[in-house]
Amino acid sequence: MLIFAHMLCVSLSVVLFSYRWLLVMWAPYHLEKKWLKILPHIIDTLLLTCGIALMLQRSLFPSTIDWLAEKLIAVVIYIAVGFYTLKFASTKRGKIFGYLGAMLTMLTIIYLALTKQSLMS
Repeated sequence: MLIFAHMLCVSLSVVLFSYRWLLVMWAPYHLEKKWLKILPHIIDTLLLTCGIALMLQRSLFPSTIDWLAEKLIAVVIYIAVGFYTLKFASTKRGKIFGYLGAMLTMLTIIYLALTKQSLMS
């Protein structure tokens, strides 16, 4: 059950990030809506909580499992690139490349989660 909650949160997080990116690109005034300022934080907090619970439940620790350490590094990169894309990118080109970078990072995270194989080995 926990894994399904985690996957649901991942899906919601990506869909909401994509929606917010579309708004940044074409209708930034809609980003002022209160639910768009609160909901992403709630979903991402649930996502992080589910991820930690899964690690503890399955006794998986990034210090001993390479693919998990890589996945966590990729999560930090995804957050940083997403933050840049939505808050700091000042040109359309920067916002497009930021979005594509975030999605490529998300695909890397999904690959690591599904294959459980390190990219470095």
